Amino acid sequence: MAKTTNDNLVSFQGDLGAYSNLAAKQLFPDMEVLPCRTFEDALSAVDEGDVKYAVIPIENSVAGRVADIHYLIPHSNLHIIGEHFLRINHHLLALPGTSIEDIKIVRSHEQALGQVRRTMDALGIRREVFADTAAAAKHVSELGDPTIGAVASSLAGEIYGLDTLKKDIEDASHNTTRFVVFSREALNKLPQDQPNMTSFIFQVRNTPAALYKVMGGFATNGINMTKLESYQLDGAISATQFYADIEGHQDDIAVQNAFEELAFYTSEYRILGSYPQSQYRINKRG
Repeated sequence: MAKTTNDNLVSFQGDLGAYSNLAAKQLFPDMEVLPCRTFEDALSAVDEGDVKYAVIPIENSVAGRVADIHYLIPHSNLHIIGEHFLRINHHLLALPGTSIEDIKIVRSHEQALGQVRRTMDALGIRREVFADTAAAAKHVSELGDPTIGAVASSLAGEIYGLDTLKKDIEDASHNTTRFVVFSREALNKLPQDQPNMTSFIFQVRNTPAALYKVMGGFATNGINMTKLESYQLDGAISATQFYADIEGHQDDIAVQNAFEELAFYTSEYRILGSYPQSQYRINKRG
């Protein structure tokens, strides 16, 4: 007997107040959230029916890809059904009543600290790596030391009772994270006139120019590939897997033709899902 899915829950990796929490609430404002220790736990919660969706960060405009998820995707039977772009607005958080001059040390995730390096240096504040942004905010609230602050979201500040001493402290104004939504069920057929994305993974055959020929199939069919990344499987130098995003739906004739060519030059491939393009992507394209 199939397990009933909890349709009112969405999972994410991190503590309450993490940027993934913020993305989940923007996507599904009427749903409750389930914080998970790891990406694998967040995806397993969907697979096991504990939650309906998982919201997972896949890349950041400053830090690049979120590596862990690329290794989990091949072992999951879940489908990508949506994407969401979250502008990352870092806040310098501290205990209530603290002034910015009191802060000597700031703690946060390594990537977040790298994204506020110039601001922290200008303020003369030392950076120390912590597990993640929301965990750092929770740590500061429990520690009770007015000389230690956290770099995290405004939501983390609200949850853990911290004041914002300075907002929008990220060095790069374009700092944006792309999230994807995983579900046990693929989306139903979308309207053909709606801008869509399709994500897939593949391994090329060990033949000369195989990757070039795979890419040629998309080029000759007029398919725009917006992302292509490679990464090694299980530590084997010779076993390279690729993750790709293209514009279009897997049922489009041109996309189907491109995948026919891809199948000829790959040892295996799997379509992860077709889903609507986010409004952010459409607006950026102009």
